Amino acid sequence: MMQTWYGQSLGIGLGAAIGLGLIAVILAIIVVVLKGYALWHAARRSEKWWFIILLLVNTIGILELVYLFFVVGKWHKFTDGNKPTN
Repeated sequence: MMQTWYGQSLGIGLGAAIGLGLIAVILAIIVVVLKGYALWHAARRSEKWWFIILLLVNTIGILELVYLFFVVGKWHKFTDGNKPTN
């Protein structure tokens, strides 16, 4: 009797399932790192409401990126003190 793999009912093979699982693990690690970094910044800046929102809302890293880019101002190429001179 032939054994069947239960993922076949989804129409994907074993290799694709392993690949998707690996992508899910990598995405989970990235989200945890982003959430931790955003929470750390919110705590250091004493932004209680941002901390609570970032802690409770799970948006797969989107809200954390919005906070880090637009509120904290991280990863801007030039800040106010470092503008290039012509």
